[in-house]
Amino acid sequence: MTQVTVMTRQGCSACVKAEQDVARICGELGVEWATADVDSDSEWRAEYGDRVPVILIDGAEHGYWKVEEDRFRKALVSAGKR
Repeated sequence: MTQVTVMTRQGCSACVKAEQDVARICGELGVEWATADVDSDSEWRAEYGDRVPVILIDGAEHGYWKVEEDRFRKALVSAGKR
């Protein structure tokens, strides 16, 4: 099953917007999703810290700073067919 993770940070307004978009789209498509705070892990902070929010699909980076809805939907549909 496809898993989406939104890498976030406390106090990040762009992260809140991305979480809302991901929740809506994943809800429509029946895809599980979760958030992870980049500041809870030094490796995550080093990898993603200056680009939050970062969207991961099945652990692979899909995009950052905002959700590009059409592209995100297509990626989820493709991931579901694997």
